[in-house]
Amino acid sequence: MFEVGLYHYITLAAVLFSIGLYGVLSSRNAIRVLMCIELMLNAVNINLVAFNNFINIEDLGGQVFSIFILTVSAAEASVGLAILIALYRSRKSVDMERFNLLKW
Repeated sequence: MFEVGLYHYITLAAVLFSIGLYGVLSSRNAIRVLMCIELMLNAVNINLVAFNNFINIEDLGGQVFSIFILTVSAAEASVGLAILIALYRSRKSVDMERFNLLKW
């Protein structure tokens, strides 16, 4: 039968990371940018778990790092959404081009 190898996981993670990177670089909507960052972090998690599974089965380092990344991404999403809600209330838009609070 067909066996799923490390190459398949790396390819999936590379495709997900590329989609997330394209979304971050091309999108003007701040919520879409946050979602694409989450997609990129999930691609990293896939790599960590896949490499841990294929290189060192007894050690759980990849899974532990992936849990830490999930925790950090949840905190990033909650803080980012709180900032976006505050900006939306004041600017009535989530367009990245209109956010110029820190410019001179």
